[in-house]
Amino acid sequence: MTGRREVVSPVREAQAAPDPVEIADEVRLRPRRLEEFLGQPQLTEHLEIVFEAARRRGQPVDHILFAGSPGLGKTSLAGIVAVEMGVGFRVTSGPAMARTGDLASILTDLQPGDVLFIDEIHRLPRPVEEVLYPAMEDFQLDIVIGKGPTARSIRLDLPRFTLVGATTRTGLLTGPLRDRFGFLGRLDLYAAEDLCGIVERSAGILGVDVQPKGAWEIASRARGTPRIANRLLRRVRDFVEVRAEGPVTAELASVGLDLFGIDELGLDKVDRAILDALCRKFGGRPVGLVTLAQCVGEEPDTIEDAYEPFLLQQGLLQRTPRGRIATPRAFEHLGMEVAAQASGGHEPTLW
Repeated sequence: MTGRREVVSPVREAQAAPDPVEIADEVRLRPRRLEEFLGQPQLTEHLEIVFEAARRRGQPVDHILFAGSPGLGKTSLAGIVAVEMGVGFRVTSGPAMARTGDLASILTDLQPGDVLFIDEIHRLPRPVEEVLYPAMEDFQLDIVIGKGPTARSIRLDLPRFTLVGATTRTGLLTGPLRDRFGFLGRLDLYAAEDLCGIVERSAGILGVDVQPKGAWEIASRARGTPRIANRLLRRVRDFVEVRAEGPVTAELASVGLDLFGIDELGLDKVDRAILDALCRKFGGRPVGLVTLAQCVGEEPDTIEDAYEPFLLQQGLLQRTPRGRIATPRAFEHLGMEVAAQASGGHEPTLW
Protein backbone atom coordinates (compact mmCIF):
# COMPACT_ATOMS: atom_id res chain seq x y z
CA MET A 1 0.00 0.00 0.00
CA THR A 2 1.15 3.53 -0.70
CA GLY A 3 1.15 6.46 1.72
CA ARG A 4 -2.24 7.72 2.75
CA ARG A 5 -3.77 10.47 0.64
CA GLU A 6 -6.60 12.58 1.99
CA VAL A 7 -9.08 13.27 -0.83
CA VAL A 8 -12.63 14.43 -0.28
CA SER A 9 -15.25 14.13 -2.99
CA PRO A 10 -17.05 17.32 -3.99
CA VAL A 11 -20.23 15.27 -4.31
CA ARG A 12 -21.97 15.70 -0.94
CA GLU A 13 -25.55 15.84 0.20
CA ALA A 14 -26.79 19.40 0.54
CA GLN A 15 -27.35 20.25 4.18
CA ALA A 16 -28.65 23.18 6.16
CA ALA A 17 -25.80 25.37 7.36
CA PRO A 18 -24.86 24.10 10.83
CA ASP A 19 -22.62 25.92 13.24
CA PRO A 20 -19.07 25.76 11.78
CA VAL A 21 -17.61 25.67 15.28
CA GLU A 22 -19.71 22.61 16.09
CA ILE A 23 -18.56 20.95 12.86
CA ALA A 24 -14.92 21.66 13.63
CA ASP A 25 -15.33 20.22 17.13
CA GLU A 26 -17.05 17.13 15.75
CA VAL A 27 -14.20 16.47 13.32
CA ARG A 28 -11.58 16.96 16.04
CA LEU A 29 -13.34 14.53 18.35
CA ARG A 30 -13.50 11.68 15.84
CA PRO A 31 -10.98 8.89 16.48
CA ARG A 32 -8.50 8.40 13.66
CA ARG A 33 -7.08 4.98 14.57
CA LEU A 34 -8.80 1.79 15.61
CA GLU A 35 -7.01 1.86 18.97
CA GLU A 36 -8.60 5.26 19.69
CA PHE A 37 -12.12 3.99 19.00
CA LEU A 38 -13.79 3.32 22.36
CA GLY A 39 -16.65 0.88 22.72
CA GLN A 40 -17.99 -1.77 20.32
CA PRO A 41 -15.29 -4.28 21.42
CA GLN A 42 -16.51 -7.19 19.32
CA LEU A 43 -16.75 -5.10 16.17
CA THR A 44 -13.31 -3.51 16.62
CA GLU A 45 -11.77 -6.95 17.21
CA HIS A 46 -13.28 -8.22 13.98
CA LEU A 47 -12.05 -5.17 12.09
CA GLU A 48 -8.56 -5.57 13.51
CA ILE A 49 -8.42 -9.11 12.11
CA VAL A 50 -9.79 -8.00 8.73
CA PHE A 51 -7.26 -5.15 8.44
CA GLU A 52 -4.29 -7.30 9.43
CA ALA A 53 -5.25 -10.07 7.01
CA ALA A 54 -5.58 -7.58 4.14
CA ARG A 55 -2.22 -6.00 4.98
CA ARG A 56 -0.49 -9.38 5.00
CA ARG A 57 -1.95 -10.24 1.61
CA GLY A 58 -1.15 -6.79 0.25
CA GLN A 59 -4.76 -6.40 -0.91
CA PRO A 60 -7.53 -3.89 -0.26
CA VAL A 61 -10.03 -4.69 2.48
CA ASP A 62 -13.29 -6.34 1.45
CA HIS A 63 -16.29 -4.08 1.00
CA ILE A 64 -17.71 -3.14 4.42
CA LEU A 65 -21.22 -2.18 5.50
CA PHE A 66 -21.74 -0.42 8.84
CA ALA A 67 -25.30 -0.36 10.19
CA GLY A 68 -26.74 1.28 13.27
CA SER A 69 -28.53 4.28 14.67
CA PRO A 70 -27.24 7.79 13.91
CA GLY A 71 -24.28 8.99 15.94
CA LEU A 72 -22.75 5.62 16.84
CA GLY A 73 -19.53 6.05 14.85
CA LYS A 74 -20.16 4.71 11.33
CA THR A 75 -18.48 7.67 9.63
CA SER A 76 -15.57 7.54 12.07
CA LEU A 77 -15.02 3.86 11.35
CA ALA A 78 -15.06 4.52 7.61
CA GLY A 79 -12.24 7.03 8.02
CA ILE A 80 -10.38 4.57 10.25
CA VAL A 81 -10.47 1.97 7.47
CA ALA A 82 -8.57 4.35 5.18
CA VAL A 83 -6.09 5.37 7.87
CA GLU A 84 -5.36 1.82 8.97
CA MET A 85 -4.78 0.72 5.37
CA GLY A 86 -2.82 3.87 4.45
CA VAL A 87 -4.95 4.74 1.41
CA GLY A 88 -7.02 7.61 0.06
CA PHE A 89 -10.49 8.40 1.37
CA ARG A 90 -13.39 9.58 -0.80
CA VAL A 91 -16.70 10.67 0.75
CA THR A 92 -20.18 10.95 -0.73
CA SER A 93 -23.76 10.03 0.21
CA GLY A 94 -26.63 8.12 -1.29
CA PRO A 95 -28.98 11.06 -1.90
CA ALA A 96 -26.15 13.02 -3.58
CA MET A 97 -25.74 10.37 -6.27
CA ALA A 98 -28.69 11.48 -8.34
CA ARG A 99 -27.33 10.20 -11.69
CA THR A 100 -25.20 7.30 -12.79
CA GLY A 101 -22.68 9.81 -14.12
CA ASP A 102 -22.07 11.07 -10.57
CA LEU A 103 -21.00 7.61 -9.48
CA ALA A 104 -19.01 6.96 -12.65
CA SER A 105 -16.97 10.14 -12.21
CA ILE A 106 -15.97 9.13 -8.69
CA LEU A 107 -15.21 5.49 -9.52
CA THR A 108 -13.00 6.35 -12.49
CA ASP A 109 -10.99 8.76 -10.33
CA LEU A 110 -10.15 6.19 -7.65
CA GLN A 111 -6.62 4.95 -7.14
CA PRO A 112 -5.71 1.34 -6.23
CA GLY A 113 -6.74 0.53 -2.69
CA ASP A 114 -8.77 3.72 -2.12
CA VAL A 115 -11.73 3.72 0.27
CA LEU A 116 -15.00 5.07 -1.12
CA PHE A 117 -17.44 5.91 1.67
CA ILE A 118 -21.15 6.23 0.82
CA ASP A 119 -23.23 7.46 3.74
CA GLU A 120 -26.95 6.61 3.83
CA ILE A 121 -26.29 4.04 1.13
CA HIS A 122 -29.87 2.74 1.36
CA ARG A 123 -30.99 5.97 -0.33
CA LEU A 124 -29.08 5.33 -3.56
CA PRO A 125 -31.36 5.63 -6.62
CA ARG A 126 -31.97 2.24 -8.21
CA PRO A 127 -30.22 3.02 -11.54
CA VAL A 128 -27.12 4.19 -9.65
CA GLU A 129 -27.20 1.11 -7.45
CA GLU A 130 -27.28 -1.19 -10.48
CA VAL A 131 -24.16 0.49 -11.87
CA LEU A 132 -22.48 -0.20 -8.54
CA TYR A 133 -22.99 -3.98 -8.76
CA PRO A 134 -20.29 -4.80 -11.36
CA ALA A 135 -18.01 -2.16 -9.82
CA MET A 136 -18.13 -3.93 -6.46
CA GLU A 137 -17.98 -7.48 -7.75
CA ASP A 138 -15.81 -7.35 -10.88
CA PHE A 139 -14.20 -3.88 -10.50
CA GLN A 140 -15.61 -2.92 -13.88
CA LEU A 141 -17.84 -0.07 -14.95
CA ASP A 142 -20.44 -0.35 -17.70
CA ILE A 143 -21.01 2.88 -19.61
CA VAL A 144 -23.64 3.42 -22.33
CA ILE A 145 -22.56 5.77 -25.12
CA GLY A 146 -25.14 7.33 -27.43
CA LYS A 147 -28.88 6.89 -27.58
CA GLY A 148 -31.37 4.84 -29.51
CA PRO A 149 -30.27 2.30 -32.13
CA THR A 150 -26.70 3.65 -32.21
CA ALA A 151 -26.19 3.28 -28.46
CA ARG A 152 -23.41 0.94 -27.40
CA SER A 153 -22.05 -0.22 -24.09
CA ILE A 154 -18.38 -0.24 -23.12
CA ARG A 155 -16.82 -1.73 -20.01
CA LEU A 156 -14.01 0.07 -18.20
CA ASP A 157 -11.65 -1.61 -15.76
CA LEU A 158 -11.49 -0.04 -12.31
CA PRO A 159 -8.70 -0.31 -9.74
CA ARG A 160 -9.43 -2.59 -6.80
CA PHE A 161 -11.00 -0.38 -4.16
CA THR A 162 -12.92 -0.75 -0.91
CA LEU A 163 -16.50 0.43 -0.69
CA VAL A 164 -17.63 1.33 2.83
CA GLY A 165 -21.34 1.89 3.18
CA ALA A 166 -23.24 3.27 6.17
CA THR A 167 -26.94 2.87 6.78
CA THR A 168 -29.42 3.59 9.51
CA ARG A 169 -32.11 1.48 7.79
CA THR A 170 -30.72 -1.94 6.93
CA GLY A 171 -34.15 -3.16 5.94
CA LEU A 172 -34.27 -0.66 3.07
CA LEU A 173 -31.16 -2.12 1.43
CA THR A 174 -31.86 -4.36 -1.53
CA GLY A 175 -30.69 -7.96 -1.27
CA PRO A 176 -28.25 -7.78 -4.22
CA LEU A 177 -26.49 -4.75 -2.74
CA ARG A 178 -26.34 -6.10 0.80
CA ASP A 179 -24.96 -9.45 -0.34
CA ARG A 180 -22.04 -7.83 -2.16
CA PHE A 181 -20.50 -6.58 1.07
CA GLY A 182 -17.85 -8.90 2.46
CA PHE A 183 -18.19 -7.65 6.04
CA LEU A 184 -21.28 -6.40 7.85
CA GLY A 185 -20.70 -4.53 11.10
CA ARG A 186 -23.60 -3.73 13.38
CA LEU A 187 -23.07 -0.89 15.87
CA ASP A 188 -25.07 -1.12 19.08
CA LEU A 189 -25.84 1.51 21.67
CA TYR A 190 -22.91 2.13 24.00
CA ALA A 191 -22.69 1.21 27.65
CA ALA A 192 -22.41 4.13 30.07
CA GLU A 193 -18.87 3.04 30.97
CA ASP A 194 -17.73 3.35 27.35
CA LEU A 195 -19.47 6.71 26.96
CA CYS A 196 -17.76 7.94 30.11
CA GLY A 197 -14.39 7.18 28.52
CA ILE A 198 -15.49 8.97 25.34
CA VAL A 199 -16.56 12.04 27.33
CA GLU A 200 -13.21 12.15 29.14
CA ARG A 201 -11.30 11.79 25.86
CA SER A 202 -13.38 14.52 24.20
CA ALA A 203 -12.96 16.78 27.24
CA GLY A 204 -9.18 16.45 26.92
CA ILE A 205 -9.32 17.43 23.24
CA LEU A 206 -11.63 20.39 23.89
CA GLY A 207 -9.66 21.54 26.93
CA VAL A 208 -12.55 21.01 29.36
CA ASP A 209 -11.67 20.18 32.96
CA VAL A 210 -14.16 17.44 33.84
CA GLN A 211 -14.13 15.27 36.93
CA PRO A 212 -14.85 11.52 36.64
CA LYS A 213 -18.26 11.87 38.29
CA GLY A 214 -19.06 14.80 36.02
CA ALA A 215 -18.17 12.70 32.97
CA TRP A 216 -20.36 9.89 34.30
CA GLU A 217 -23.32 12.26 34.76
CA ILE A 218 -23.02 13.35 31.12
CA ALA A 219 -22.53 9.80 29.84
CA SER A 220 -25.54 8.47 31.74
CA ARG A 221 -27.82 10.95 29.95
CA ALA A 222 -26.38 10.47 26.44
CA ARG A 223 -28.88 7.82 25.25
CA GLY A 224 -26.05 5.37 24.53
CA THR A 225 -24.78 7.55 21.66
CA PRO A 226 -21.30 9.14 21.41
CA ARG A 227 -22.52 12.02 19.25
CA ILE A 228 -25.07 12.97 21.89
CA ALA A 229 -22.47 12.58 24.64
CA ASN A 230 -20.14 15.01 22.87
CA ARG A 231 -22.99 17.46 22.30
CA LEU A 232 -24.00 17.35 25.96
CA LEU A 233 -20.38 17.86 26.97
CA ARG A 234 -20.23 21.06 24.90
CA ARG A 235 -23.47 22.33 26.45
CA VAL A 236 -22.24 21.61 29.97
CA ARG A 237 -18.98 23.37 29.09
CA ASP A 238 -21.01 26.42 28.01
CA PHE A 239 -23.06 26.34 31.21
CA VAL A 240 -19.99 26.14 33.46
CA GLU A 241 -18.25 28.96 31.60
CA VAL A 242 -21.27 31.28 31.91
CA ARG A 243 -23.01 30.33 35.15
CA ALA A 244 -20.29 28.69 37.27
CA GLU A 245 -16.54 28.22 37.50
CA GLY A 246 -14.04 25.47 38.11
CA PRO A 247 -14.10 21.88 36.82
CA VAL A 248 -17.22 20.07 35.62
CA THR A 249 -18.47 18.22 38.68
CA ALA A 250 -21.41 15.84 38.87
CA GLU A 251 -23.53 18.56 40.47
CA LEU A 252 -22.70 21.17 37.83
CA ALA A 253 -23.25 18.66 35.03
CA SER A 254 -26.64 17.72 36.49
CA VAL A 255 -27.75 21.34 36.90
CA GLY A 256 -26.54 22.27 33.41
CA LEU A 257 -28.25 19.34 31.71
CA ASP A 258 -31.47 19.98 33.62
CA LEU A 259 -31.31 23.57 32.40
CA PHE A 260 -31.05 22.38 28.80
CA GLY A 261 -34.01 20.03 29.28
CA ILE A 262 -32.16 16.70 29.49
CA ASP A 263 -33.43 14.62 32.40
CA GLU A 264 -31.75 11.77 34.26
CA LEU A 265 -32.84 9.19 31.66
CA GLY A 266 -31.60 11.31 28.77
CA LEU A 267 -35.10 12.29 27.66
CA ASP A 268 -35.54 15.67 26.04
CA LYS A 269 -38.57 17.93 25.62
CA VAL A 270 -40.12 15.91 22.78
CA ASP A 271 -39.61 12.58 24.54
CA ARG A 272 -41.41 13.89 27.60
CA ALA A 273 -44.16 15.39 25.44
CA ILE A 274 -44.77 11.95 23.93
CA LEU A 275 -44.99 10.32 27.34
CA ASP A 276 -47.15 13.17 28.67
CA ALA A 277 -49.60 12.72 25.79
CA LEU A 278 -49.80 8.96 26.36
CA CYS A 279 -50.09 9.20 30.14
CA ARG A 280 -52.02 12.41 30.82
CA LYS A 281 -54.10 13.10 27.73
CA PHE A 282 -55.05 9.50 26.95
CA GLY A 283 -54.66 7.91 30.36
CA GLY A 284 -52.63 4.93 29.14
CA ARG A 285 -55.04 3.99 26.33
CA PRO A 286 -53.59 2.88 22.96
CA VAL A 287 -52.93 5.83 20.64
CA GLY A 288 -52.32 5.76 16.91
CA LEU A 289 -49.06 7.15 15.52
CA VAL A 290 -50.72 9.97 13.55
CA THR A 291 -52.76 11.07 16.56
CA LEU A 292 -49.68 11.00 18.78
CA ALA A 293 -47.66 13.01 16.27
CA GLN A 294 -50.36 15.67 16.06
CA CYS A 295 -50.44 15.95 19.86
CA VAL A 296 -46.72 16.68 20.13
CA GLY A 297 -46.41 18.73 16.93
CA GLU A 298 -44.01 16.41 15.10
CA GLU A 299 -44.17 14.41 11.89
CA PRO A 300 -45.15 10.73 12.29
CA ASP A 301 -41.90 9.60 10.63
CA THR A 302 -39.89 11.71 13.08
CA ILE A 303 -41.68 10.15 16.04
CA GLU A 304 -41.21 6.65 14.67
CA ASP A 305 -37.56 6.97 13.62
CA ALA A 306 -36.02 9.48 16.04
CA TYR A 307 -37.86 9.14 19.34
CA GLU A 308 -39.66 5.83 19.63
CA PRO A 309 -36.59 3.54 19.45
CA PHE A 310 -35.04 4.96 22.62
CA LEU A 311 -38.36 5.04 24.47
CA LEU A 312 -38.89 1.40 23.53
CA GLN A 313 -35.40 0.45 24.66
CA GLN A 314 -35.96 2.17 27.99
CA GLY A 315 -39.22 0.32 28.54
CA LEU A 316 -41.26 3.53 28.56
CA LEU A 317 -43.42 2.82 25.53
CA GLN A 318 -44.88 -0.20 23.77
CA ARG A 319 -46.08 -0.73 20.24
CA THR A 320 -49.19 -2.85 19.97
CA PRO A 321 -51.54 -3.71 17.08
CA ARG A 322 -54.00 -1.26 18.64
CA GLY A 323 -51.57 1.67 18.97
CA ARG A 324 -48.82 3.08 21.21
CA ILE A 325 -49.23 2.71 24.96
CA ALA A 326 -47.23 4.02 27.91
CA THR A 327 -45.76 1.47 30.30
CA PRO A 328 -45.99 1.67 34.11
CA ARG A 329 -42.38 2.91 34.11
CA ALA A 330 -43.44 5.91 32.00
CA PHE A 331 -46.08 6.86 34.60
CA GLU A 332 -43.51 6.50 37.36
CA HIS A 333 -41.01 8.67 35.48
CA LEU A 334 -43.61 11.43 35.17
CA GLY A 335 -44.52 11.08 38.84
CA MET A 336 -48.03 9.83 38.06
CA GLU A 337 -50.12 6.99 39.38
CA VAL A 338 -50.19 4.09 36.95
CA ALA A 339 -53.42 4.11 34.94
CA ALA A 340 -55.54 0.97 34.80
CA GLN A 341 -55.10 0.76 31.05
CA ALA A 342 -51.30 0.68 31.43
CA SER A 343 -51.68 -2.29 33.77
CA GLY A 344 -53.69 -4.35 31.34
CA GLY A 345 -57.01 -2.59 30.80
CA HIS A 346 -58.47 -2.16 27.30
CA GLU A 347 -59.96 0.90 25.65
CA PRO A 348 -60.86 1.69 22.03
CA THR A 349 -57.90 2.50 19.82
CA LEU A 350 -57.43 6.19 18.99
CA TRP A 351 -56.17 6.25 15.39
